[in-house]
Amino acid sequence: MPNKILIVDDSPSIRQMVEATLASGGYDVASAEDGQEALEKCQTNQYDFVLTDQNMPRMDGLSLIRALRQMDNYKRTPIVVLTTEASDEMKMQGRAAGATGWMVKPFDPSKLLVISAKVLNS
Repeated sequence: MPNKILIVDDSPSIRQMVEATLASGGYDVASAEDGQEALEKCQTNQYDFVLTDQNMPRMDGLSLIRALRQMDNYKRTPIVVLTTEASDEMKMQGRAAGATGWMVKPFDPSKLLVISAKVLNS
């Protein structure tokens, strides 16, 4: 059974590109347009990996990560932030919130597949 991945990004074009990339790697992909929608999906579904943007309406990526880490079934789930934010301070905040990793947009599809395989197999 393929790993289930949730993509969270307010940009439809980014969601489509990430979804196409991960689907080409054989993953079962779902998406949400912001952290609030993602949190709602995670309350009724179990994902093996969450890939989230930082800057989104309603709920940003770090708030989503903090909320997911409070849920028993997401305490150890890999969560990677895919964002335009590249500052060390923001990355430190991500780690403090519980992020597994950090990728800066624009992303390299082959690198995304490598990182996805790495976090799902660790």
